[in-house]
Amino acid sequence: MTEMQHVPGVDRGKVILYALSTCGWCANTKKFLTDLGVGFSYIYVDLLTGEERDRVVREVERWNPRLSFPTLVVNDAQVIVGFQEEEIREAVDA
Repeated sequence: MTEMQHVPGVDRGKVILYALSTCGWCANTKKFLTDLGVGFSYIYVDLLTGEERDRVVREVERWNPRLSFPTLVVNDAQVIVGFQEEEIREAVDA
């Protein structure tokens, strides 16, 4: 099982980035969070296989039915789809 990767930083609650390893907007979102100094976890959905991939895809679909990337979930409450700098900044209070 591929675990989520964690990027250390300031604790702004539970911040999870669902991304694709080949996605430029996903890379921008990851870099933006890192530059803000926010601690977050991420997982590259396209690198998963089998049942694990199915499970994570269902998880993403729960937050974002269009299953587009990046999908950022903050504190199991706020969902930001795409690279939205201002929305991300507000969501993580940075």
